[in-house]
Amino acid sequence: MKIKGKLSGLVNSIQTQITDWNRSLRLIWAASPYYTTAWAILLLFQGLIPGLLVYLTKLVVDALLVALNNRDDWSQIRPAVFLILTFASVTLLSEILQSLMEMVRAAQADIIQDYVKSLVHDKSAITDMAHFESHEYHDRLEQATSDGANRPLSLLESIGGVMQNTITLMVMAGLLIQYSVWLSVALIFSSLPTFLIVLKFDRVFHNWWKGTTPERRWIQYFDVLLTHPVTVPEMRVFRLYPYFQAKYQKLRKKLRTEKLIQMRRLGIAKLFAAVLSLIILAASLIWMGSRALYGALTLGDLALFYQAFTRGQGLMRTLLNSLGQMIKNSLFVKVLFEFLDLESGIIDPEKPEPTPVNLVEGISINNITFSYPESSRPVFSNFSMFIPAGKTVAIVGENGSGKTTLLKLICRFYDPKSGTIEFDGVDTRKFAVANLLKMITITFQQPLHFHATLSESIAMGDMAIPATPEQIELAARGAGAHEFIDRLPDKYGTLLGKVHGKGTDLSGGEWQRLALARAYFRKAPIVLLDEPTSFMDSWSEADWFQRFRSLTRGRTAVVITHRFTIAMRADIIHVMSKGEIIESGTHRELLGKDGFYAKSWKEQMQAAELHGSESEESLSNDEDLRVLI
Repeated sequence: MKIKGKLSGLVNSIQTQITDWNRSLRLIWAASPYYTTAWAILLLFQGLIPGLLVYLTKLVVDALLVALNNRDDWSQIRPAVFLILTFASVTLLSEILQSLMEMVRAAQADIIQDYVKSLVHDKSAITDMAHFESHEYHDRLEQATSDGANRPLSLLESIGGVMQNTITLMVMAGLLIQYSVWLSVALIFSSLPTFLIVLKFDRVFHNWWKGTTPERRWIQYFDVLLTHPVTVPEMRVFRLYPYFQAKYQKLRKKLRTEKLIQMRRLGIAKLFAAVLSLIILAASLIWMGSRALYGALTLGDLALFYQAFTRGQGLMRTLLNSLGQMIKNSLFVKVLFEFLDLESGIIDPEKPEPTPVNLVEGISINNITFSYPESSRPVFSNFSMFIPAGKTVAIVGENGSGKTTLLKLICRFYDPKSGTIEFDGVDTRKFAVANLLKMITITFQQPLHFHATLSESIAMGDMAIPATPEQIELAARGAGAHEFIDRLPDKYGTLLGKVHGKGTDLSGGEWQRLALARAYFRKAPIVLLDEPTSFMDSWSEADWFQRFRSLTRGRTAVVITHRFTIAMRADIIHVMSKGEIIESGTHRELLGKDGFYAKSWKEQMQAAELHGSESEESLSNDEDLRVLI
């Protein structure tokens, strides 16, 4: 039963590898059909030429012996000259083909690597957010991007090596078999131990490589901490460089030591295999030499045998090594395909319903239950909320109460385990994901700092529409960003970020205004804002909200904020705690309830008065604030 089980496992393993090889070849063909065709043609000729050269060597040696014995007879010399010129021409052709093959491989390498990278990027763009919460996803991503992107081409090269060396080896074996069939058998078996050794160590190395993925990811993390400009201030102030350098070097030493141990074991094993190959070569050479002594073979025959056998041994080792590399590369390619085959749960329905141009009723969140992947603690349990169309809803509450998660669910980054989220009474699962997201513009608490020009950064609010300078400036003015942009040396052509070229960095508040400008540029009916003023001072915040009213006019807006001076201006305020709504109403209504909101409002006002973060003069000049209080 054990033997049957092992055979079944071996058959399944071979079938899996053949499937991966076939898929890899189809991937390579899709990426570069013309270069792959040229590669195959060159491969065929390169496989035939070595055998032709070995056979020409025999003819040249025999012709030279005849010419040396008939130095005055041009008719006897001429064949030798012709064969020498033919030998030289074939050698030159071999060099030309080798140069062409190198050019083809170089072009193939870049094209295939870029193609595989595009597949990885495409997969990352549609992968469920749930996967990003899993360490297994990041392990697979690391495996797919660190080695997987290069492996399809490596697999092609190893397959090519097998094909080319097989062709050449068949020619060599055909040349040897005329002397004895046992010479061909000896040629094959002399290199078999090396193949078995390499095959075993390739599997061991691959398992080690997969097992050390977490360590390699930690090494990358430490490297970023030690080199990225964002980390420099805290790393220097707290003198953390020696600490993280020690961690980095400790892990690198561990991986380096483990790898060297494996390489040392492989080297010793290959040395024993090489000694066995030499013994077989010596025995074959003695047998051929004895036949030559008795006149059964010519000097050309000996030259042919020696070249065919020694080159055949090298070819056999190369062939078996290429076969081992095929198996090794298929293991790495399998990791790439496992990443590309990750299934998404957030998918479009077979027949998507059209999304509304503008919300008429609003957003209904009905009895949803949700917890993050690999977390047993639910964020929401039978949670409900209604966001009326055309209104601004503020959500306040303690950290971890589920405010940001709610925005992610509205965007359908995740689906609730139960319950529904509906736009005008239609479950968002019935919309195409891309169409759903077109309805939404969002600014996150820490917006991305795109290293692009200011114009490009604003235009990223909606890449589907052409961006004119007038529209860019209009969006910037609406967000209050035009003033600081106009003071920059290249204005809207200013490159942001100092990592690439002579760029300019912005303050936290300026980055947030730029994110708001993207929201202005995107004419979406739903506006979601997560702590949009967290980096702004009180004066900028008051100006921001006046502009925000203009942005949300006629739209449905949700604002998550810890600033009650922002929340107080919303049409409806929801106070959340531990995944539940504990209070709802207008600012005036919530103050009248004298509950959590009223208490927090008083504490913020007292703190503001104490620290002068919001002066009495700015409060008295704000007509809306006086009315609401």
